[in-house]
Amino acid sequence: MRESASTAAPVSSDPHPRLNRRQAAKVRTRQKVLDAARGLFAERGYEPATIRDIAKGAGMSTGAVFANFQDKAELFEAVLTEDMAGLAEVMLNGAGDGPTRDRLVNALTAGYHGSIDQLPLFQAIVARSWFQPVAAETRQRAATQGLTDVISDILRAGIGAGEIRQDADIALLTELTWDAYLSNYRRAAYDGWTVDQLADHIGRQVDTLLAGVSTK
Repeated sequence: MRESASTAAPVSSDPHPRLNRRQAAKVRTRQKVLDAARGLFAERGYEPATIRDIAKGAGMSTGAVFANFQDKAELFEAVLTEDMAGLAEVMLNGAGDGPTRDRLVNALTAGYHGSIDQLPLFQAIVARSWFQPVAAETRQRAATQGLTDVISDILRAGIGAGEIRQDADIALLTELTWDAYLSNYRRAAYDGWTVDQLADHIGRQVDTLLAGVSTK
């Protein structure tokens, strides 16, 4: 017999349904592991940070870590995904208003401010990108997509504002800008550059990149 509309179970419209106690505890455990791993990756980089030390930092057993993550690589990717989403928001909020060049430099500078204290983590990201499987590389690119989207959106807005030529290759400009931004972490790691020095350098790099597509 078909269930009547009056007796049908209601469909929840809540996009974030309430978790039961067991689910909530699992979420808290997972977050504790992520926070401990983030601290160690940011302090030591990828290789020196062990699952044993991460578990100790989280105040739990290694078994509890493996109950949430298959291995250290998966844990690192989870930290990367979470941190890159946060950094993308920092860059977006830091862009502000004004000319395209200023918005781009402001966004990238905000990115340095938001990440310079986690320099070993960024070194680990770059180092692992050369030696990870294709599937891991694909996931890493997806994790940083939000960051490159900030760059490309600013550049497209520059076209709309008449500051950048209509025929500008936005995909290539975005790639070159991102590569320049990322490579500058080497200056901080090996030459001790401050955020102010990084900001000045990325400003000159952006000027060079935009010179060929500017309408002025």
